[in-house]
Amino acid sequence: MTSTDVSTAAEDSGPGGYAAARLSLLQQEARSGPPRRKALSALTDDWLNGLFTAAAGGLRGVALVAVGGYGRGELSPRSDLDLLLLHDGSAPAADIARLADRIWYPVWDLGLDLDHSVRTLGEARRTAADDLKAQLGLLDARHLAGDLGTTAALRTTVLADWRNQAPKRLPHLRELCEERAERAGELQYLLEPDLKEACGGLRDATALRAVAASWLADAPREGLDDARRRLLDVRDALHLTTGRSTDRLALQEQDQVAAALGLLDADTLLRQVYESARTLSYAADVTWREVGRVLRSRSVRPRLRAMLPGKPPVDRSPLAEGVVEQDGEVGLARAARPERDPVLPLRAAAAAAQAGLPLSLHTVRRLAATTRPLPTPWPAEARDQLVTLLGAGRSTVPVWEALEAEGLITRLLPDWERVRCRPQRNAVHTWTVDRHLVETAVRAASLTRRVSRPDLLLVAALLHDIGKGWPGDHSVAGEIITRDVAGRLGFDRHDTAVLATLVRHHLLLVETATRRDLDDPATVRSVADAVGSQATLELLHALTEADALATGPAAWSAWRDSLVTDLVGRVGAVLAGEEPEEPAVPSPTAEQERLAVEAYRTRSPVLALHARAETLNRDGAGDTADGAGTGQEPLGVELVLALPARPAQGARESYAMGVLPAVAGVLALHRLTVRTAELSGVSLPRGLDAAPRSAPAADADDPAGVLLLNWRVAAEYGSLPQAARLRADLVRALDGSLDIRARLAERDAAYPRRRGITAPPPRVRVAPAASHHATVIEVRAQDAPGLLHRIGQALEGDGLRVRSAHVSTLGANAVDAFYVTDASGRPLGEGEAARVAKSVEEALRG
Repeated sequence: MTSTDVSTAAEDSGPGGYAAARLSLLQQEARSGPPRRKALSALTDDWLNGLFTAAAGGLRGVALVAVGGYGRGELSPRSDLDLLLLHDGSAPAADIARLADRIWYPVWDLGLDLDHSVRTLGEARRTAADDLKAQLGLLDARHLAGDLGTTAALRTTVLADWRNQAPKRLPHLRELCEERAERAGELQYLLEPDLKEACGGLRDATALRAVAASWLADAPREGLDDARRRLLDVRDALHLTTGRSTDRLALQEQDQVAAALGLLDADTLLRQVYESARTLSYAADVTWREVGRVLRSRSVRPRLRAMLPGKPPVDRSPLAEGVVEQDGEVGLARAARPERDPVLPLRAAAAAAQAGLPLSLHTVRRLAATTRPLPTPWPAEARDQLVTLLGAGRSTVPVWEALEAEGLITRLLPDWERVRCRPQRNAVHTWTVDRHLVETAVRAASLTRRVSRPDLLLVAALLHDIGKGWPGDHSVAGEIITRDVAGRLGFDRHDTAVLATLVRHHLLLVETATRRDLDDPATVRSVADAVGSQATLELLHALTEADALATGPAAWSAWRDSLVTDLVGRVGAVLAGEEPEEPAVPSPTAEQERLAVEAYRTRSPVLALHARAETLNRDGAGDTADGAGTGQEPLGVELVLALPARPAQGARESYAMGVLPAVAGVLALHRLTVRTAELSGVSLPRGLDAAPRSAPAADADDPAGVLLLNWRVAAEYGSLPQAARLRADLVRALDGSLDIRARLAERDAAYPRRRGITAPPPRVRVAPAASHHATVIEVRAQDAPGLLHRIGQALEGDGLRVRSAHVSTLGANAVDAFYVTDASGRPLGEGEAARVAKSVEEALRG
């Protein structure tokens, strides 16, 4: 069916014919994008024209006008219809009301969303003067039916009003855009972006059209129409996929939307969305900067003309060789010759970032069009300018984005193309891969005083995730790429090796600190062997912190900082020639000994809770203070639990087995998240006082053995459970009268299930050579209440003893390491360890 046939069917058959024709059009897979939006708008125009003509009768001075997105002819499958019934006031109000009803009700009857209004020209002008959003919609007014002169008068008047009022209204429009960006986020980084509301989305495209209509400034037009078209195409596919009027590209819809657009996968879709958003966002930045410049110029010129005869002088301040500041932007000096100076783009960028000023659009485009490629290896000045650019801190970001918008970054660093706009499907990450790399350099700039080679720190920060554009382990791929890039940048062999080591092991410190036993000499020695030198360790420590801070709020904390700092101190001692000491059996503290004695005498669990509110110093170091605090960390809790080796008569024979799953399950019930868990035995001196009468007397031959658990946990909602209730549930869990699994299932059932992404299956592996005293089982799984309880049950079901557990949660992902031995306290054999890992993985999958 052609568009003419569709239109004819709509005219001949009324609302039912329009609905059938509309459905037929939307089901034509061969027609998509701008042609379908245009055809859908034309089809709707014809139908509404028919409704108006049939209902208007002899009314004069009345017009039906499309405004907003419909006025632009951009009807997506589930777009609402923005309609204005405009009249000159000569017709009776009752006739106008009847006409409106005979148009609005057929639209509603078809289930279409309708944004409608009835106004005279004067009312429309007053509404526009009071409501900026209404005025923006009227700028796209398009005649549909009725008196064409009435519509023409509206368009002429509204456009004239907008241009007259633009100096006052544009700052308000900019404020609305900034508020919306703050509320909806930046489209180019969001995993579930709002295609319309987010910064760089379709509303920003509309705002840029409004600025252009004011004649005060205009947006950079290159690529702008294509970016807007791609976002509209994605919205069309989203509407057809979901059957709803939605602008949010949810995770569960992305594969279907990608398929509808003929794209490879959801990542390809997101990358296309991000590229479009980046084009729009950069155009908006440049345009609003130009608007500000024009408005400032208008306010200053009258005063200058009054004081100075003739043309006012242009203020140009030199910033670097060939680089000047002019009117709040960085440009090229008159004598600059980009075609003869290949270092000029980096020199101009470094000067702009250090001065905290933007690069002018004209300058960036001239540099992109005329500058020759840098030689290989780079001259020393080019390398120094890159380091200066990266070391400028927060002001690096807009300058880098300006270079990237004109393709200069990929010309300087060809490997950048693989990470550009690459999404990261992990809720922990705030940014795309490329923006995360720049953000890491920004964070590293504040840490350069801590290292002897700030240049290596900054370059490593920029390259540490460069391998994410390649298959396999991104750290391994990144090491290979970094060696090549460092050579092209002109670093010598030693510095290249250091950079490669930093990229290869940029996750080593935080992963080891949070997942391994730092008292185990094998742990410290393995890190020392990987790092190799004190200088590299110093750089890796700063890179680890910068990387985590640039990842997102969940990736760094006072707790992780303290663990990493502890590990760095131990590794530094080994690199200085000291041998790591074998872990001594820790002596119990006075409080632990008191709890152990009480547990032995009463033959029942005894616990103590200590609350700590963790805070961050200004330099990022972690502190802990008793009581409530004002830091960013959740409320931390230290739980000390003492259990007699032989409980009260009638209970199970020993508390030693089943402790980990029982305690973990009770903590999950009380909404306490486990961070670390250590289990040890305490031998008390013989001859203790007799137990209270309520408890059975100890056997004379019974050694005074007590199992001591020292756990670090965090209160999920910032409030601590009552110690008495926690202890009561622990007693019930240990004697088997509390069904933890059933209670957890009950709690889960009380909350409504929400749609979401399908989590990848859990993975359990044996960490090779991680410890000489135990076997380390590493579990990676979707975080969920009771996960540690289930893991503990699986481990102890295999007859293993858990010496310690090191728990790390990043977003929705749990990465836990368990130090286990057999019943006699020895590490497991290779085959037995592999069997246990497979057994735990199967238990978690079940």
